[in-house]
Amino acid sequence: MSGHSHSHSPVGASAGATHRWRLQVAFGLIAAFFVVELVTAVTSGSLALLSDAGHMAADVVALGAALVATRIASRPDPTGRRTFGSYRAEVFASGLAVLLMLGVAAYIVIGAIERFGEEVSVATGPMLVVGIIGLVVNLIALTLLRGGAGESLNVKGAYLEVVADTLGSVGVIAAAILISLTGNPLWDTGIALAIAAFVAVRAIMLGREVLAVLGQHAPGNMDPDDVARTLAGVPGVTDVHDLHVWTLTSGMNVATAHLVVHEATDPHDVLDRARQVMRSDYGVEHATLQVEPDTHTGCHEITW
Repeated sequence: MSGHSHSHSPVGASAGATHRWRLQVAFGLIAAFFVVELVTAVTSGSLALLSDAGHMAADVVALGAALVATRIASRPDPTGRRTFGSYRAEVFASGLAVLLMLGVAAYIVIGAIERFGEEVSVATGPMLVVGIIGLVVNLIALTLLRGGAGESLNVKGAYLEVVADTLGSVGVIAAAILISLTGNPLWDTGIALAIAAFVAVRAIMLGREVLAVLGQHAPGNMDPDDVARTLAGVPGVTDVHDLHVWTLTSGMNVATAHLVVHEATDPHDVLDRARQVMRSDYGVEHATLQVEPDTHTGCHEITW
């Protein structure tokens, strides 16, 4: 005898969709400021400001992709073939943010190398003003996104982009002040390289999380062995095998398992108890649980 427990999350229930409004407001702020910063960077000749503008451009793309991804993730599937929906679109958007951050870091490093040995003139006045405005804009966006960064990988990608931008704005302000005090434009290049290093490190950290989701690793807060022991402790269960736990998208963990019971055990009671355990102990709303009598041997024929 076998049974299945299906607990489906409603469409649009992903953490990214819940915090979509945060992405929308942050996108509007960042996109508007990017135009101002880019024009000032070109006219002032500041590499630090240009590098920050380049990262701001990456933010605009990343935030736009995050918004599109949350929309795609919440759409119903008209084909009937996407049995898990399109929730992974949010994870792919996070992956795009990683690539953009690494690209910006590489661009800054190349620009800095090309500048060594050249006579550079930097207009510190416009650089300082735009740096201060950028800091204010980034702090507002940071405050907005922080509320969803702990729940959604998609929002976290956008949040880390803005964190790097905030540091970039601080760097621009520092470079403008130091150049004004010392007259040495190398401060501009040095701070640009420091921004590049920070961006690269954050990108790698986020990239590891994205790869863990795409590789269907167990969620970081869930130990498969612990899950197996907990399910084995459900009254009537004698063994647990073929257990799989993974993250579909942020806020949506999924699990499958086979539960072996004595032939005389009521499978419906086991299913109800096991489903409740997965929901209350591990926050898994969608658990597919198959109950098998201890006389069943078919699972031993599975080759992987």
